[in-house]
Parts: sequence; structure tokens; C-alpha cells
Amino acid sequence: MTRVEAAPATTSLRITTLDAVRGFAVMGILLLNIVDFGMPGYAYIDPNYYGGATGADWWAWATTYVFADGKMRGLFTMMFGASCVLIAEQAVGTGQSPARVHYSRMFWLFVIGMIHAYLIWAGDILVLYAVSGALMFALWRWRARALLALGIALLMIKLSLGLMSYSALSRLQAQAAAPGATESVRKEWSDFIHSAAPPPETAVEDLRAYRGSWREAAQARIAFARIMQTQILAYSLLDTFALIAIGMALFRNGFFNGTWPRRRYWQIVAGAFLVAAPLYVPLVLWIESTRFSPVTLVATEAIHLTLLRPWMSLAWASLVILFVQSPAMPWLSNRLTAAGRMAFSNYLGTSIVCTLIFNGYGLGWFGYLSRWQLYAVVALVWALILLWSKPWLDYYRYGPFEWLWRSLSRWHLQPMHR
Repeated sequence: MTRVEAAPATTSLRITTLDAVRGFAVMGILLLNIVDFGMPGYAYIDPNYYGGATGADWWAWATTYVFADGKMRGLFTMMFGASCVLIAEQAVGTGQSPARVHYSRMFWLFVIGMIHAYLIWAGDILVLYAVSGALMFALWRWRARALLALGIALLMIKLSLGLMSYSALSRLQAQAAAPGATESVRKEWSDFIHSAAPPPETAVEDLRAYRGSWREAAQARIAFARIMQTQILAYSLLDTFALIAIGMALFRNGFFNGTWPRRRYWQIVAGAFLVAAPLYVPLVLWIESTRFSPVTLVATEAIHLTLLRPWMSLAWASLVILFVQSPAMPWLSNRLTAAGRMAFSNYLGTSIVCTLIFNGYGLGWFGYLSRWQLYAVVALVWALILLWSKPWLDYYRYGPFEWLWRSLSRWHLQPMHR
């Protein structure tokens, strides 16, 4: 059975497994975000662009691609869906309007996300969650089976669209390379390449901006935030909807509560690491053989986001649930749970710490570390998260940003001290 922590009479009981998985996800997502914090943006997609693509740097990319890329965001998204159902059910239990509670939360999440994106770090995901949460809330009362079916259907649509795009781009590439190709076809292909994969020389612009003053960094950040909240947000909506629906279903059927038999959690772990993870090897080889061609990435992204990522995300969640329910290392379990209870503060706090480490108005390390060296910074930030979360919660009811979000959503200051 899952352990439930005692809580003050004015707060809801916490589900330990839910918090621990959320803590794992908010820490794990830094494995990918650290590249965007510390290097010119396209290095996140292609290590040849910047930061090194051989030796330890190649292995750093390949390992995170197989085991973390998309998986932590996928897990975080499922947890977001689960939390939407949990908070709606709590609102009903206390006689409040679940819609009013939810949309107040989504409004302020959107506001905080916009501030985060334009003043701190452009890679913000909160705006995407606020928009997705507002649209998906209508489904929170659905049965688990219907939510799961919807999630799978949306993922299959995403896969189909991705493979159709790959087919169309492959034809365009062949037509542009053929003798006698028309100028319009060559221009169409050139425009796609320019928009999908910036030339390495453009990295110099990012280096100059993020190594400069706060104002210079802000100009680059605002430009990228606009791309994130238009092109990338639109591209991400479909699989975000799918994972929110799956997260809602898994909360309803007890997966995140830790009520499934341990054998079933182990089956998910075995299936993911013995079947799904090895299937990433041909994707890695395909990407490498085409030197991270944008056309190849269209196909591999669709395949890994829809067919492989969900299983890997659930495997990580299963491992965390099994760990929390075991007697092993209770000190780490407690600190991981505390990190999850303060996931909002830890997510925003990570952005503040990392931008101060890498940007010119802080330590100015932007672009000076190779890809594998960035993970020393990840280890440092993980240590900070584990060290500060539990002592903070020993004295306060909420993390600082959880308190702010809750106070804004309820339109009055919440009690902070225990």
C-alpha cells in the first residue's frame, strides 16, 4: 500500500508515490534542459551544432536520447493530468466548483509561465500546460478506459502526421536534388532547411547574446520565447493532450497511487528496458548516419514520441513507486518526495540557478562547457534540490512558488508556516 503523510487539517492528504514520481520528473527533466541553459539552442537537437559530437559528448547525447529525452517531460505531463483530476475531486469533496478552482489555477499558471519565459528562460513549459490543461479539463470525469483510448488515439494521429510529413519532405529533397529541378522546388527545400536547422554560424549570435548583459540576453530570450509559444507549442499540443489523458486514466485506475501489484510495476519496467529501450538503437544509428538530418528527425521524433516514450516514462514512474514502497534508503525516498511536493518551486528555481550560472549577468559559463561536462552542473542542481526541499517543508506548508500560485488562485494569502 502507498504511504500517505500526515498533513494539517487545512490541507489535503498527500499521496507519497505521486509526489515522489513528480520529484523524479522535475529533477530528470534537467538532463535535457541543461543543454539549452548552457549552449546555443539547436545543440539540444544536434550535438554537431555545438558542444561536441564525438567521444564522451556523443555518448552523453545518445544516452540521454534513449533514456531521458522526452521521457521526463512525458512523465511530468502525465503527472499534470493526474493532478488535474486529483484537485478537481478535492474541490468536489469540499463543496467548491471544480471548474472555478481549475481555471483559476490555469490562469495564474499561464501568467507565471509567461513571466518565466520572457524574464528568466525561454524554454518554459508552463504556458503549454496552462493551455493544454484549460482545454483538457472537460474530460476529467471520463472513465479511465475512455481516457486511455483517447490518449492512444491521439498518439496514433501524431505518429501518422509525422510519417506523412517525413514522406513529403523526402520527396521534396529528392526533387530538389534531381537534375533540372525548378527554382521554386529548390527554394522550397532551402527554406525548409533554413527554418529547421540553422547553420553553425548562427551559434555565434547566441554566444554573444547570452554571454552579454541581461538586456542582450533578454532580446535573444524574447525572440526564442515567441517561437516556443507559437510554432513549438502548436507542434506539442497533440502529444501533450494524449499524455494528459493517459495521466488522468492512470490516476483513476490507481497506477500513480501505488495500488497496483508490485508484479505489474516490474512487468512495465522489464517491457520498457528490454524491448522499448533497445528499439532506440536503430533510431540512434539512423540519426547518426544522416548526420541529424532534419528530414530524418521528423520521422524519428514521431516514432519515439508516440511508440517508445510512453513506455519508458511509465517504466521510470514504476521504478520510483517500487523504490518508495520498499524499505531501502528511506532518507532518499523522503527527500525525493519532498522535491515532488515542491516541484513547481524546484522547476522555477532550477531556471533561476542555471541562468545565473550560464548567462553573462551571472557566472557567464554559456558555451564554455562541452556536452558531457554540463552534467556536473546537473549533479550540483540535483544536490541542491534534495538538500533544500525537505528542510523547507519541515517549517513551511508549501514551497515558495506553490504558496504564490495557491494564494493567487484562491485570491487571498494562504497560511505559510506550519
